[in-house]
Amino acid sequence: MTTGGRTGTTEYSVTSDTEVTITRVFEAPKRVIWDAWTSCEHLPNWMLGPEGWTMPICEIDLRPGGALRMVWRRTDGTEMEITGVYREVEPPDRLVYVESWQGDWPETTDTLLLTEADGKTTATLIIRYVSKEARDAALETGGIEGMSKGFDRLDDYLITLE
Repeated sequence: MTTGGRTGTTEYSVTSDTEVTITRVFEAPKRVIWDAWTSCEHLPNWMLGPEGWTMPICEIDLRPGGALRMVWRRTDGTEMEITGVYREVEPPDRLVYVESWQGDWPETTDTLLLTEADGKTTATLIIRYVSKEARDAALETGGIEGMSKGFDRLDDYLITLE
Protein backbone atom coordinates (compact mmCIF):
# COMPACT_ATOMS: atom_id res chain seq x y z
CA MET A 1 0.00 0.00 0.00
CA THR A 2 1.31 3.45 -0.87
CA THR A 3 -0.01 6.87 0.08
CA GLY A 4 1.31 10.17 -1.17
CA GLY A 5 2.18 13.29 0.73
CA ARG A 6 3.33 16.70 -0.30
CA THR A 7 7.04 15.88 -0.48
CA GLY A 8 7.11 12.17 0.15
CA THR A 9 5.33 8.90 -0.29
CA THR A 10 4.50 6.58 2.58
CA GLU A 11 4.91 2.92 1.71
CA TYR A 12 3.40 0.14 3.81
CA SER A 13 4.12 -3.53 3.49
CA VAL A 14 3.30 -6.64 5.44
CA THR A 15 6.78 -8.10 5.87
CA SER A 16 5.94 -11.18 7.94
CA ASP A 17 3.02 -12.78 9.77
CA THR A 18 3.66 -10.42 12.68
CA GLU A 19 5.27 -7.33 11.12
CA VAL A 20 4.36 -4.28 9.14
CA THR A 21 7.04 -2.04 7.68
CA ILE A 22 6.33 1.62 6.97
CA THR A 23 8.80 3.73 4.99
CA ARG A 24 8.81 7.44 4.23
CA VAL A 25 11.44 9.75 2.78
CA PHE A 26 11.61 13.26 4.23
CA GLU A 27 13.51 16.21 2.82
CA ALA A 28 15.46 16.90 6.00
CA PRO A 29 18.60 15.66 7.75
CA LYS A 30 18.11 12.67 10.03
CA ARG A 31 18.99 14.71 13.14
CA VAL A 32 15.94 16.90 12.44
CA ILE A 33 13.69 13.85 11.91
CA TRP A 34 15.09 12.26 15.11
CA ASP A 35 14.29 15.39 17.12
CA ALA A 36 10.80 15.67 15.61
CA TRP A 37 10.12 11.99 16.46
CA THR A 38 11.52 11.99 20.01
CA SER A 39 10.65 15.39 21.50
CA CYS A 40 7.45 16.55 23.16
CA GLU A 41 8.27 19.97 21.76
CA HIS A 42 7.61 18.60 18.26
CA LEU A 43 5.39 15.47 18.43
CA PRO A 44 2.11 17.29 19.25
CA ASN A 45 2.58 19.33 16.07
CA TRP A 46 2.45 16.41 13.67
CA MET A 47 1.74 12.97 15.23
CA LEU A 48 -2.01 13.47 15.27
CA GLY A 49 -3.59 11.10 12.78
CA PRO A 50 -6.87 12.19 11.17
CA GLU A 51 -8.18 15.76 11.41
CA GLY A 52 -9.76 16.79 14.69
CA TRP A 53 -7.20 15.29 17.07
CA THR A 54 -4.73 16.98 19.41
CA MET A 55 -2.03 15.60 21.72
CA PRO A 56 -2.56 17.35 25.07
CA ILE A 57 -0.27 14.95 26.94
CA CYS A 58 3.21 14.00 25.77
CA GLU A 59 5.71 12.55 28.25
CA ILE A 60 9.04 11.13 27.11
CA ASP A 61 12.00 9.85 29.13
CA LEU A 62 14.30 9.16 26.18
CA ARG A 63 16.72 6.57 27.52
CA PRO A 64 16.80 2.76 27.64
CA GLY A 65 14.24 1.83 30.29
CA GLY A 66 12.62 5.27 30.11
CA ALA A 67 8.86 5.58 29.77
CA LEU A 68 6.70 7.25 27.16
CA ARG A 69 3.08 8.33 27.40
CA MET A 70 0.96 10.14 24.85
CA VAL A 71 -2.70 11.01 24.96
CA TRP A 72 -4.66 12.13 21.92
CA ARG A 73 -7.99 13.94 22.21
CA ARG A 74 -10.60 14.39 19.51
CA THR A 75 -12.80 17.48 19.34
CA ASP A 76 -15.75 15.45 20.72
CA GLY A 77 -13.71 14.57 23.86
CA THR A 78 -12.79 11.01 22.84
CA GLU A 79 -9.30 10.08 24.03
CA MET A 80 -6.70 7.49 23.04
CA GLU A 81 -3.64 6.74 25.13
CA ILE A 82 -0.39 4.96 24.48
CA THR A 83 2.23 4.04 27.03
CA GLY A 84 5.54 2.34 26.53
CA VAL A 85 9.17 1.80 27.40
CA TYR A 86 12.25 2.61 25.36
CA ARG A 87 14.53 -0.40 24.82
CA GLU A 88 17.24 1.09 22.57
CA VAL A 89 18.05 4.76 22.03
CA GLU A 90 20.83 5.37 19.50
CA PRO A 91 20.50 8.97 18.25
CA PRO A 92 20.02 9.79 15.45
CA ASP A 93 19.91 6.34 13.86
CA ARG A 94 17.84 3.82 15.80
CA LEU A 95 15.02 3.78 18.32
CA VAL A 96 13.35 0.65 19.71
CA TYR A 97 10.38 0.83 22.05
CA VAL A 98 7.53 -1.29 23.29
CA GLU A 99 4.15 0.40 23.18
CA SER A 100 0.73 -0.44 24.54
CA TRP A 101 -2.53 1.15 23.49
CA GLN A 102 -5.38 1.40 25.95
CA GLY A 103 -7.90 -1.40 26.19
CA ASP A 104 -7.39 -4.93 24.97
CA TRP A 105 -4.76 -4.17 22.33
CA PRO A 106 -1.61 -6.26 22.76
CA GLU A 107 1.67 -4.42 22.93
CA THR A 108 3.91 -3.98 19.92
CA THR A 109 7.65 -3.59 19.54
CA ASP A 110 8.49 -0.71 17.22
CA THR A 111 11.86 -0.13 15.60
CA LEU A 112 12.59 3.21 13.93
CA LEU A 113 15.60 3.33 11.61
CA LEU A 114 16.78 6.61 10.08
CA THR A 115 19.18 6.75 7.15
CA GLU A 116 20.33 9.88 5.35
CA ALA A 117 21.53 10.48 1.81
CA ASP A 118 21.83 13.78 -0.05
CA GLY A 119 20.03 15.73 2.70
CA LYS A 120 17.01 13.40 2.65
CA THR A 121 16.15 10.97 5.41
CA THR A 122 14.45 7.63 4.99
CA ALA A 123 12.44 6.72 8.07
CA THR A 124 11.71 3.00 8.31
CA LEU A 125 9.31 1.96 11.06
CA ILE A 126 8.97 -1.76 11.72
CA ILE A 127 6.01 -2.65 13.94
CA ARG A 128 6.09 -6.16 15.39
CA TYR A 129 2.82 -7.58 16.78
CA VAL A 130 2.43 -10.54 19.11
CA SER A 131 0.53 -12.56 16.50
CA LYS A 132 -0.81 -12.52 12.96
CA GLU A 133 -4.30 -11.97 14.38
CA ALA A 134 -3.12 -8.89 16.31
CA ARG A 135 -1.39 -7.57 13.19
CA ASP A 136 -4.50 -8.08 11.06
CA ALA A 137 -6.76 -6.47 13.67
CA ALA A 138 -4.47 -3.42 13.84
CA LEU A 139 -4.47 -3.09 10.04
CA GLU A 140 -8.29 -2.95 10.09
CA THR A 141 -8.45 0.02 12.50
CA GLY A 142 -7.56 2.79 10.05
CA GLY A 143 -4.30 3.44 11.85
CA ILE A 144 -2.36 3.22 8.59
CA GLU A 145 -4.32 6.09 7.11
CA GLY A 146 -3.92 8.09 10.31
CA MET A 147 -0.18 7.48 10.32
CA SER A 148 0.06 8.61 6.71
CA LYS A 149 -1.75 11.85 7.56
CA GLY A 150 0.68 12.35 10.43
CA PHE A 151 3.63 11.92 8.07
CA ASP A 152 2.07 14.44 5.69
CA ARG A 153 1.82 16.82 8.66
CA LEU A 154 5.46 16.15 9.50
CA ASP A 155 6.36 17.15 5.93
CA ASP A 156 4.66 20.49 6.51
CA TYR A 157 6.07 20.90 10.02
CA LEU A 158 9.66 20.33 8.88
CA ILE A 159 9.49 23.61 6.96
CA THR A 160 9.03 25.44 10.27
CA LEU A 161 12.17 23.81 11.70
CA GLU A 162 14.54 25.00 8.96
